[in-house]
Amino acid sequence: MNLASLLLRAAVIGVLSTGSMVTTTFIVPELAVAATLSATEAADLTFQREEEKLARDVYLTLYDKWGAQAFSNISGSEQRHTDIMLKFLVKYGLPDPAQSAIGAFTNTVLQAKYDELVAKGMLSYVDGLYVGAYIEELDMIDLQHAIDNTKRVDLDTAYQNLLEGSKNHLRAFVANLEAQGISYTPVLLSQKLYNAIIGL
Repeated sequence: MNLASLLLRAAVIGVLSTGSMVTTTFIVPELAVAATLSATEAADLTFQREEEKLARDVYLTLYDKWGAQAFSNISGSEQRHTDIMLKFLVKYGLPDPAQSAIGAFTNTVLQAKYDELVAKGMLSYVDGLYVGAYIEELDMIDLQHAIDNTKRVDLDTAYQNLLEGSKNHLRAFVANLEAQGISYTPVLLSQKLYNAIIGL
């Protein structure tokens, strides 16, 4: 084995933050792969990790309160989503902001949003469904923002997949509201986009 290979194998993962760029070097046998995220991309990825956890935590809490299967099913999907975001944080050498406790968040904005949404969802089962639909609208807007901000194909693909998941979740909450005799009106999405997602 030559000196370069020995030095490469002895190297450790390094993370260098400089101005608006976060540069991470990943070491694999015989090859050093440099991956770069902009500060905005890094911030979006970090935010998405906790926002997906927020959805999971709200749904788990509302399932405990109301026992509705929709909350249980969708919380499982949100767990997979937040796990995917964690994999990308690891890939790019970014710290994980997520706390293990349900309802605990590093991001203070998300902490306040969680508290607000759980309080509303606890009022009634229907209010819980409204909260679920709102969360999925919010997720879609933030995911689209992250998609618009990234130039990396891997992140774009992951965000697009999560976006499709949020569309499915919104359809599920709307269907559950309709089963209660309630027609949902979008809060954050345009009526045109909402109609396209729901299939109206």
